[in-house]
Amino acid sequence: MDLFLQQLLNGMTLGGIYSLVALGLTLVYGILAIPNFAHGAFYMVGAFASFYLSSMLGLGYWSAMLASAVCVAALAVLAERLVFHPLRNAPELSPMIAAIGLLLFLEAGAQALWGTDFHRISSPYPGVVQLGGVIAPVQRLLIIAGAFGLVIALQLFLHRTVMGATILAVAQNREGASLVGIDPRKVGMATFAISGALAAVAASLYAPINLVYPAMGDLVILKAFVIIILGGMGSVPGAVVGGLIIGLAESFGAFYVSPDYQDLIAFVLLVAILSLRPQGLFSKELRAS
Repeated sequence: MDLFLQQLLNGMTLGGIYSLVALGLTLVYGILAIPNFAHGAFYMVGAFASFYLSSMLGLGYWSAMLASAVCVAALAVLAERLVFHPLRNAPELSPMIAAIGLLLFLEAGAQALWGTDFHRISSPYPGVVQLGGVIAPVQRLLIIAGAFGLVIALQLFLHRTVMGATILAVAQNREGASLVGIDPRKVGMATFAISGALAAVAASLYAPINLVYPAMGDLVILKAFVIIILGGMGSVPGAVVGGLIIGLAESFGAFYVSPDYQDLIAFVLLVAILSLRPQGLFSKELRAS
């Protein structure tokens, strides 16, 4: 039982990170219909920003995380204005190609600045908590609490604030929202900013127990796409549940089957669930139109 609970803790840690990354991705897709492959690069830039600010400039962990979120949010808005907005009326394949190009550009930039070496951010909470027979590192508990706290905060933001209501309005009917005075351009910029900030926070939370390197976002973004397809494209609850499913499946699969198949499990689950429910687990909450 202790081993089961240990894997449950590990799976929730992974699921929390995956959910945060997938949330930003599903927001952008649901509102702007952009399959933003560059979101993995935003995740990577967030990790490097926290690493540089904490290790090189001496900022505290939380200050570095906050500054990283602001920096990546600004980068995401810049990408929306310079890369994606000009392609608003272009063929559907164009934003996808542009996103992949931006991903490669940002990875090359990170490699030029920091090299190809692996880095790690020191955890501000290196201790462990003994929960019965389960050893829970404080950093993992922090990831779980922080990730799901942000999920709740995002849901409250979308459904209880004026800005959140405008985002949902644009997602449901872009032209109708324009007719009642909502500026879709500002909503697009805000959506990208939120998406970038979530990616940066996810990377900063996970970096103390993971490595920081230029290609770290590649596999994460592939799994994030699996999650939002699994949960339902444009569904916020689906992104959370999908992230948990993938995180728990990877953790238990790596322990009970083999770590060699850990990254394959997400894609096997995708095929299995979509064969039974092609529309995903949840209906779309955000619908680009």
